Amino acid sequence: MSAEFLITSLIVVASPGTGALYTIAAGLSRGSRASLIAAFGSTLGIVPHMAAAIVGLAALLHTSAVAFQTFKYLGVAYLLYMAWKTLGERGPLSVEAEVGARSALQMTVTGVLINILNPKLSIFFLAFLPQFVSADDAHPLGRMVELSAIFMLMTFVVFAIYGLFASWLRDHVVTRPKVLTWMRRSFAAAFVALGAKLATAER
Repeated sequence: MSAEFLITSLIVVASPGTGALYTIAAGLSRGSRASLIAAFGSTLGIVPHMAAAIVGLAALLHTSAVAFQTFKYLGVAYLLYMAWKTLGERGPLSVEAEVGARSALQMTVTGVLINILNPKLSIFFLAFLPQFVSADDAHPLGRMVELSAIFMLMTFVVFAIYGLFASWLRDHVVTRPKVLTWMRRSFAAAFVALGAKLATAER
């Protein structure tokens, strides 16, 4: 495992994005368990992109304008939906003492959808993973799977740290309605900004 791969992966994972934002929101509104569930769901959302890169399906998004635009605007629509839901009292930032089984499943699915509906991730892995696989590697597929697993582990750990820190701040937020309102608006604006960034993305 090269230091270059680990450092590059850490920079990519630690950079603020939809998955990290969702995990932080879960930690602030519902506590540490919810933040870990959100981190897990966001990490699962990376799997299809990595699989697409490994089998070459990501190349379709890179070469087909129609496929890329369709996938892209689905992602934009979902981010705008998340922004709208965030402003509501029963949205992702709804304050709850506990997370039930049904809610946990919903949070996991939301985390998966947030990351899966981003075609730039597939293209990123299409360009990213092969750089760290030697041309004379006897088992290139196995190597890419190994690198993907390491990347996913790093994603979960970093997101979990974000979420647990957010949950630590939770008591300072939920007891102040004005702070909670400001927080909802800020996260909604962040989802809109990420949607706008995705909408202007090119292949």
